[in-house]
Amino acid sequence: MNFDKIINRKGTNSIKADGLLKHFGREDLVPLWIADMDFESPVCVKKALAEVVDCGVYGYNIIPKEYFPTIKWWLKKEQNWEVEQDWIIFIPGIVKGIGYAINHFTVEGDGIIIQPPVYPPFRNVPELNGRKVVYNPLIKNEEYTCGNSVEGLPYNMDFQGLEKIASEGGCKMLILSNPHNPGGIAWDKETLCRLASICHKYGIIVISDEIHADMPLFGGSHIPFATVSSEAAEISITFGAPSKTFNIAGIVSSYAVVPNAQLREPFYKWLGANEMNSPTIFATTAAIAAYRHGDEWRREMLKYIENNVLFTEKFFSTIISDGKQLIIPIRPQSSFLVWLDCRELCRKLGYGQPELVDLFVNKAGLALNGGGAFGPGGEGFMRLNIGSSQKLLEEAYNRLKEQISIRIK
Repeated sequence: MNFDKIINRKGTNSIKADGLLKHFGREDLVPLWIADMDFESPVCVKKALAEVVDCGVYGYNIIPKEYFPTIKWWLKKEQNWEVEQDWIIFIPGIVKGIGYAINHFTVEGDGIIIQPPVYPPFRNVPELNGRKVVYNPLIKNEEYTCGNSVEGLPYNMDFQGLEKIASEGGCKMLILSNPHNPGGIAWDKETLCRLASICHKYGIIVISDEIHADMPLFGGSHIPFATVSSEAAEISITFGAPSKTFNIAGIVSSYAVVPNAQLREPFYKWLGANEMNSPTIFATTAAIAAYRHGDEWRREMLKYIENNVLFTEKFFSTIISDGKQLIIPIRPQSSFLVWLDCRELCRKLGYGQPELVDLFVNKAGLALNGGGAFGPGGEGFMRLNIGSSQKLLEEAYNRLKEQISIRIK
């Protein structure tokens, strides 16, 4: 478990390293963008996959009998969520699952509610499937002191806005990021209950993306949306996966959990009819190994991520002009993504979002996700992936600090 080890991912067909030219127009960037980590996956996963490879015959496979019981056991152990085994089904990726749910439960022209700033596919998938994306932006809590305090939340849901949108009709679904990407918020029970109450009242299905659920930081915990009330359970479709937690996103092993039989049975029948619920042997093998034997690795990884959060906060506290910190990292309550509030830097330099992105990418040589891609409220922000060695992060931060210093002299 050497998380300081720097692994050269170039030439491995990784999006993070080999996709730089396509997405940023340059190959010479420090990749701190797409949400996978640069850490080696747990040894138990590597050994389990090696056994499959060593067999030498890669024919059709069945789902291992321990696959669904393992997910059920993990959800109870880590999230205190007691699910029935028939509530669970395999899906080949959470973004795909969102697309499946949209196509099964809605028709072209139906409204899909999202709460930006939020993960870009929440907007892209509905739009590209001919649905109407309806924005109910989160409310930025300007009193939140980011990395200096964990009191309160950096964003709150706009329930007044949600009630108005829902009451107007036409919206059939809301896509929830829980924990929130990019803000790292582990939504509390009260917030999730209020969301469930409004959506249940107006017959709106809630798709809850909980891919970051098993990465709580600083003693926090995750609350599955479906568990907060009977109303939530009736309207919820939850998507989860071991992929972010154990750094196996390329293996594509995800699942859905749907407690309500009226939603579940026709949806799962449709998935099965189209063989969308058929995993590869690598997907199930990796998931079982990770959940059953990877917890020590996970806990050590989370400690390393916590140290990276603290290191990031300390470093950016030194980038100051006229007594004001120019970039404020919002401390994540979960996962390895840090939402950087660069609005003071933009004010200081007179920058808009294009100039901010240019500073990070073309001047400092860093590949981060620009906040504009996350929708309204993302302007003036950048999303940083700290799932790398601290040495690499220090190199990247020094590059950025140098470029900022040149411009504020």
